[in-house]
Amino acid sequence: MKINHAKAFSLIELALAIAIITMIASIAYPSYKNYINRVRIATSISDILKLDAQIARFYTTHANYPSSLADLGSVPLDPWGNPYRYLNIQTVIGKGKVRKDKNLVPINSDYDLYSMGKDGRSVSPLTAKHSHDDIIRGSNRGFVGLATDY
Repeated sequence: MKINHAKAFSLIELALAIAIITMIASIAYPSYKNYINRVRIATSISDILKLDAQIARFYTTHANYPSSLADLGSVPLDPWGNPYRYLNIQTVIGKGKVRKDKNLVPINSDYDLYSMGKDGRSVSPLTAKHSHDDIIRGSNRGFVGLATDY
């Protein structure tokens, strides 16, 4: 009697295929997460530049900076779902709440505008751990980007 050998995967071949797919996925997933984070950072930078332009128009029209972002009208959330932060430095008493660089010098003289980044937490000095992922406007619009790059 003739035995009919069906063409099918053996259990070893199936396990090997699953192992290869798992290995490819374990390499691809972190790269994908990194890509998504870079896109969110770029989106936040773009949003901050647009808000900065709106604030400049507000200043031109009213001869002072807005007291809050609500004065500009509709303001989007950052890519992580948090509101953008704004502080009119001219209305602040002392320098406690303004964003500061590694030398604890304020990074702006007009206003602070930033996103709290991926972790959704931030503190005044950029050197603090919670501020490392913030997207900031610094040097009075001379810099917009990741706080660790400032």
